[in-house]
Amino acid sequence: MNTFDINDNSKIFMGLALELAKSAYENDEVPVGAVIVQRRNSEVLAAFSNQMRAQTSAIAHAEILAIQKATEIGVSKIIPCITEYTNIKNINEKNLSQNTVEASEQSLRLDIPSIEKEIDLKSLLESWPMDRKLIYCNEKNTDNTSIIETMISIKNTTKKWAVLVGPEGGFSSAEQDLILKNNNVISVSLGKTILRSDTAITVALFCIKEITS
Repeated sequence: MNTFDINDNSKIFMGLALELAKSAYENDEVPVGAVIVQRRNSEVLAAFSNQMRAQTSAIAHAEILAIQKATEIGVSKIIPCITEYTNIKNINEKNLSQNTVEASEQSLRLDIPSIEKEIDLKSLLESWPMDRKLIYCNEKNTDNTSIIETMISIKNTTKKWAVLVGPEGGFSSAEQDLILKNNNVISVSLGKTILRSDTAITVALFCIKEITS
């Protein structure tokens, strides 16, 4: 039988698996969450939760899950971003706001995150505040450094963080270049597999919260 030491990274991964299981439970699924990690460099190879009873509209369901998990983990602001591959162009702000209220109540938050008006990617980057780092979950990142290793090395550089996750299908090549040219963007890898948008948001936000808090 193999034995494994429980270190700080192990606690992060176990916490993430529990968070994903909680997400499944709250969406009337069997509460199962799993995180597959490469032990050598603490790279997340895959992260997922049970979704056997997923709604008919997988895209709309992913959007709701992303809002729910971001709220529960503790974000203060959510900015819908329109990209070339965005599937839902008309954002139902009232519906999203209702989801933040329900998720805040579920997680016993005393405040509710704001949902900004949707904005195109170029405008978002051009107006990005200089004092806030933007963690870009880059599925094309060729660097083998995991998000955990990256965050540990830069966690003391600022107190303000944000996460950028692409739509189903990712960002176009032109958008990728535009993102990486921004001085406040930090490109990170979530592993070798391509995660659903809602799963990527959960993984990234949870890692950032655990490492910087």
